[in-house]
Amino acid sequence: MDVCVVALGKIGLPLAVQFARAGHRVTGADIDADSVDSINAGVPPFPGETNLDEYLQQVVADGSFRATTDTAAAVAASSVVVLVVPLIVDADAQPDYWAMDAATADVARGLRPGTLVSYETTIPVHTTRERFAPALAEASGLTCGEDFFVCHSPERVFSGRIFADLRAYPKLVGGLDDESTRRAVEFYEAALDFDDRPELPKANGVWDLGSAEAAELAKLAETTYRDVNIGLANQFARFADSIGVDVTAVIEACNTQPYSHIHRPGVAVGGHCIPVYPRFYLFNDPAATIVQAARDANLGMPGYAVDLLQAAVGDLAGSDVLVLGAAYRGGVQETAFSGVFGLVTELEVRGARAVVHDPLYTDDELRGFGLVAYAPSTDTPRGAIVQADHDEYRSLKPALLGGASAVVDGRNWVKDLPPGVRRVTIGRGERAGSDVDAAGSVGSTA
Repeated sequence: MDVCVVALGKIGLPLAVQFARAGHRVTGADIDADSVDSINAGVPPFPGETNLDEYLQQVVADGSFRATTDTAAAVAASSVVVLVVPLIVDADAQPDYWAMDAATADVARGLRPGTLVSYETTIPVHTTRERFAPALAEASGLTCGEDFFVCHSPERVFSGRIFADLRAYPKLVGGLDDESTRRAVEFYEAALDFDDRPELPKANGVWDLGSAEAAELAKLAETTYRDVNIGLANQFARFADSIGVDVTAVIEACNTQPYSHIHRPGVAVGGHCIPVYPRFYLFNDPAATIVQAARDANLGMPGYAVDLLQAAVGDLAGSDVLVLGAAYRGGVQETAFSGVFGLVTELEVRGARAVVHDPLYTDDELRGFGLVAYAPSTDTPRGAIVQADHDEYRSLKPALLGGASAVVDGRNWVKDLPPGVRRVTIGRGERAGSDVDAAGSVGSTA
């Protein structure tokens, strides 16, 4: 088949390469001309995706994949169009459709009869049917379900292991009508291969969920579950601190029972998915108090980490504090909704100066995010907070920590510290006996 993938980011590019490796003729469309040039040269415009360098070079060299900035032309030459354009939330935590609407308009300009359009971007329920399909129909003059066909099939992959995840997890699809569903199932069965997973309730492969709404909800439900679970783990951790209990040992013990799957607590929940998709769910279901409470609990963790540091070293006003990691998680060069921003804000509220280090970013890149880049030769941090679980932070050396007397290990990650440097980990009971109430709220620690 001739396939167009719209948006060649960290999900879209590996997906396009996968389709090409499956034997299809693929054109990738993106508005970033520099990225398009890099891709056509066989060079991924971002690092860290397993096998992408090798696979991209192969499909560019054999002519099965190319990139372009002309979305409408790529759509016009394709029988299947897959959109993986990011959808984010605005300052009021509402879905911001600008990029998706613009991409949909570009697709409509090139839409031809017989084309299947698959939205893989995670979106609120009803969006495929009530926003995007009507926009395609109005702009193209074609009729959905007769002239063109639309489905939702949410991406379910993890940056850094996308090709493995495409094989590991069932591909969920839901069409706006029976013919859209049939074509979607046919396409994805021809584009993906699946690992044998006998533990699943049915064979791994393409799963028809019956409607676009069911497919939309499936992605929101699985990601919102993770945010709620992490929020609960964070509540357990804060309480464990107040009573002198190691929550990690408690969680490990709980999870030996098959009905308990408690996640790990930590300093922040970041990335494009887990902090965002619960907001999409709340957009549909604003009465979901459990979801809102978990989101609030997770947003409060950077402040709690600063509380722990202040309890360990005293009043932070006028002090430098080192934040280790700008990326939202270890090994990924991405700062979307990273905990670094909450930590910096909290430190500034306490009168401290936050300085940031990350091995994946240059000082200029850190400054571009509005952060102060750490200068070990001149900055004198009293304490440090590990925000990202980079491999480089497994062992922290004096040259990096400067004069820091305590490290709040926000990811329970650090294995080695210099002699005399205190390690404080969320949920390890370090706050027992200090000014903490039963809910884990920290009072004055100066």
